[in-house]
Amino acid sequence: MRVVHIINSLASGGAEKLLLDTIPIYKSKGIEVDLLLLNGSPSPFLEALKETGCCSIYSLGLQSVYNPMQVFKLIPFLKKYDIAQVHLFPSQYWVVLAKILSFSKIKLIVTEHNSTNPRLENRFIAVFDRLFYRFYDKVICVSNEISNTFINYTGLKASKFTVIENGIDLQKMYTAQPYFKNETSNLFSAQDFVMIQVARFDKQKDQETIIHSLKYLPENIKLILVGDGIFKIKCQALVQELQLQERVVFLGLRMDVPRLLKSADVVVLSSRHEGLSLSSIEGMASGKPFVASDVPGLQRIVSDAGVLFKQGNAKDLANTIEKLMINETYYQEIVISCLKRAEQYDIQIMVDKHLHLYQTIV
Repeated sequence: MRVVHIINSLASGGAEKLLLDTIPIYKSKGIEVDLLLLNGSPSPFLEALKETGCCSIYSLGLQSVYNPMQVFKLIPFLKKYDIAQVHLFPSQYWVVLAKILSFSKIKLIVTEHNSTNPRLENRFIAVFDRLFYRFYDKVICVSNEISNTFINYTGLKASKFTVIENGIDLQKMYTAQPYFKNETSNLFSAQDFVMIQVARFDKQKDQETIIHSLKYLPENIKLILVGDGIFKIKCQALVQELQLQERVVFLGLRMDVPRLLKSADVVVLSSRHEGLSLSSIEGMASGKPFVASDVPGLQRIVSDAGVLFKQGNAKDLANTIEKLMINETYYQEIVISCLKRAEQYDIQIMVDKHLHLYQTIV
């Protein structure tokens, strides 16, 4: 069985990180899995995957992923594999068109990573969207919420959809060694109480709320923001505007996230919506309390384990952080419940479910 994963690029993001972590595991289980990128621009994730030597990595070039010529570049690859598992828009459109034009017999799987996207709200695009989903043999949804959303949206039979929840390498998280706080930034001391959020900088992730929360918190509570993206400049400007330069550190895209999480006192994910966030699972597995916004995609995974705050409410987030800081018993209770919840999301479980699905459709 030969499988190729197809995605726009291997820049920062949850779907991209999932491929970095899972493709080597497929190899260890004797499955030949390769990666095809519409845009092969260099990135830390791409370099890390190359270093494993576990798969062939193909790039269609450095042009825009929205260029329709991608369709014709995809065609030769579809004849080499039994299954293509596709991630994100517009890859999921171009692969279908390439299959139609090439008369390929390859089986197609698409993974839906998020509970919402702009196409769901556009009636014109929705007509095309529903048509494209019909060409996929299976649609993997990373949560029940996403599955229900897309069954209703597409009008397709529920049997076309399957739920396979994301997972992380728990052992990598458990064995990671923390940094001293002043190793992450010279702005920090051992006496500081440090929050951390790991997420790309875009509208969905809402880093603004966690930045604003610092206004309601003591001076010794500080913040690490890990990630990159188009909203990073906006967030840096907000930090300047609020005069929080001595309390907020932007670390960019990092490959040592487990160590950084363990170096903080609280892990936060302020987000407007999620699918099944890898950052949330990593946060709960870090041995630190996990705090997240009360939104679809986070409610189920965090409820009765971590702590939820009202989305976009910086004061509510600040109250949650302050309670964790001053109440050691409460702090430890949340740590224990988060660790227990994270045990359900081992990456090995996820990969085994993917392999079983592959065997049922070839």
